Amino acid sequence: MKFTLRQLEVFTAVARAGSVSRAAESLSLSQSAASTSLAELERQFDAPLFDRVGRSLHLNETGSQLLPRAVELLDRAGEIEDLLRGHAGIGHLRIGATMTIGNYLATLIVANFLQRQPESRVELEVRNTATIIQRVAHFELDLGLIEGNCRHPDLEARPWIADELVVFCAPEHPFARSGGASLDELVREPWILREKGSATRETFDQALRHYTGPLDIRLELEHTEAIKRAVESGLGIGCISRLALREAIRRGSLVAVATPDLDLRRQFSFLRHRQKFQTAGMRAFLALCHEMTGTARSSEDIELPYIR
Repeated sequence: MKFTLRQLEVFTAVARAGSVSRAAESLSLSQSAASTSLAELERQFDAPLFDRVGRSLHLNETGSQLLPRAVELLDRAGEIEDLLRGHAGIGHLRIGATMTIGNYLATLIVANFLQRQPESRVELEVRNTATIIQRVAHFELDLGLIEGNCRHPDLEARPWIADELVVFCAPEHPFARSGGASLDELVREPWILREKGSATRETFDQALRHYTGPLDIRLELEHTEAIKRAVESGLGIGCISRLALREAIRRGSLVAVATPDLDLRRQFSFLRHRQKFQTAGMRAFLALCHEMTGTARSSEDIELPYIR
């Protein structure tokens, strides 16, 4: 073969980073070595793989076709290397999780995975759904664990377990005494919500899609813990996963509000690129996810000691 695995490794790194300098840094190479490797790959086949726009590099049609094949070949080569080293082919995993899953499920699953596979390495990235979808689509993550819908044509989402959002308030709020609220009552309240682009916000907006009036959104925050603190302080009411509220509701610092007018159900899903080779590590991680959730029918039923 005229190409080497190193050349493909540099190519995929440049495709992900958008520049030779950032790719070289991620591979612990000099910029000169990375640039030479990429140039040699393109010269050998007389096939430019990127459009050069200033200092940025953007995949052209040939490069776009090569990327998934190069990623798959590198993944398979990595499995072979791990097997020859006696590591059972588990290797390195890059997992992306959306906020609720990342903060309340994924960290425990990763810890369990590393206990079982001590020679493997896992990178866990916790972002909102839009970011996880983008990074899986660009082969920057092996797997995504997401809370919302994915409409990207190159990605496959497989259902994992049901989840439900819940409206909640501080114990001193009138809703805490009544135990519930109608849509007319809800829309008159100030809200503390997740940011646009998050699956939690998408589910909330979808539940209120028939309400066309203005909503008093006092704060938009990226982290569920920040939302809980703001609601505890009496700044407004919130809406996040019931999973994230278990401990606060148990100790009485926050109160769930029944909202029969709103459908706040959603699904946790596994996300992967349709052209992504499924490594032994990916298969083992997915199996552990199913094992950890067991027979639970929804996220609030999962037996995880640290969130009960």
